[in-house]
Amino acid sequence: MKNIRLIDTTLRDGEQAPGVVFLLTEKLAICELLEKAGIPEIEVGTPAIGRRDIHDIRTVVNQGFKFKTLSWCRGKISDIEAAQKAGTNGVHISFPVSDIHLSALDKTKLWALNSMKEFVTIARDQFEYVSIGAQDASRCDAKFLDEFIHVAEDLGVFRVRIADTVGILNPFSTFQLIRKIRKKHPSIGLEFHGHNDLGMATANTITALKAGADFASVTVNGLGERAGNAALEEVVMALKISEKKEIDINTQYFSQLSHVVSRASGKPITDFKPITGDMVLKHESGIHTNSLLKNRETYQIINAADIGSEEQDFVFGKHSGKASLKDFFIRHQISLSYLQCSAVLEVVKRRSHLLKRSLSTDEVLAINQELDRKAKVSF
Repeated sequence: MKNIRLIDTTLRDGEQAPGVVFLLTEKLAICELLEKAGIPEIEVGTPAIGRRDIHDIRTVVNQGFKFKTLSWCRGKISDIEAAQKAGTNGVHISFPVSDIHLSALDKTKLWALNSMKEFVTIARDQFEYVSIGAQDASRCDAKFLDEFIHVAEDLGVFRVRIADTVGILNPFSTFQLIRKIRKKHPSIGLEFHGHNDLGMATANTITALKAGADFASVTVNGLGERAGNAALEEVVMALKISEKKEIDINTQYFSQLSHVVSRASGKPITDFKPITGDMVLKHESGIHTNSLLKNRETYQIINAADIGSEEQDFVFGKHSGKASLKDFFIRHQISLSYLQCSAVLEVVKRRSHLLKRSLSTDEVLAINQELDRKAKVSF
């Protein structure tokens, strides 16, 4: 796995999720955090949408952020002209390459190749670098995809984006596709863009990078069309923890980024979302918590501080054990005997079962006070 460069497309592909609209202030807040996290490049938006988008993209560009900026365009001269007005460092020009996408747009393979030659020639004089997109590459005829990349390479484009537009790939087919492309085109910059329709975007992205891709496009929270894209925070943490790959990204901003994008998009972070979900750092099971008290790594591979979060107190419910409960009361400066702890635990389990949820800190403390009062009355 070579040096990896991530392209964040939260402001472009993320905002394409139905119902998502980012205000300029929100875009700037997201960009500030992406810069702090050390993201080297962001796809700022689609200038062809209109004047407001051109204005917003140009405003982002004029902030002087450290990352490179990229505009997304269709294979149209008007799109490239709009991108020039937006003033981004680079331009990404996307072409349909699968038969199903070409047919839907009433285009041909010859059109795609000739248009790429025309627009790359124009764009190279106007932008610092040009990226070419193979839209729906995962369903493209292998021979044509190879020809498409070959033409892009001859044109001197900076990189080619292999887009799994409908998320149909799996880690095995991703590896085969990217490895085959890399062997035939060893010098071209190769990017993977994965969608999550079958729940494999993060896994496919990691696999693509292992197979030889240099770049991966991601979004915060995996925000994007339909089931979304590969999530920035998931890809980075998987590289660091699962692959033991050093990547120059400051992950301590992930929790903040995740919540800022969630609020701006109006899309809540699900409790079980990997990395930044509410349940990732919480534990209830007595078997687990007993070991966690001795070594947090027994059942938790993510260090809360590494993602800019805090370790969570144990959750108390029907699966709790005495060790975590005793530790809880010690931290609240309450000393309980073995019998007292057992009595409290019995009530905690019973109430949790009846309420069909875990109990709050106040509820657990109240149970102890209730039992203490009953013991004093009985005495």
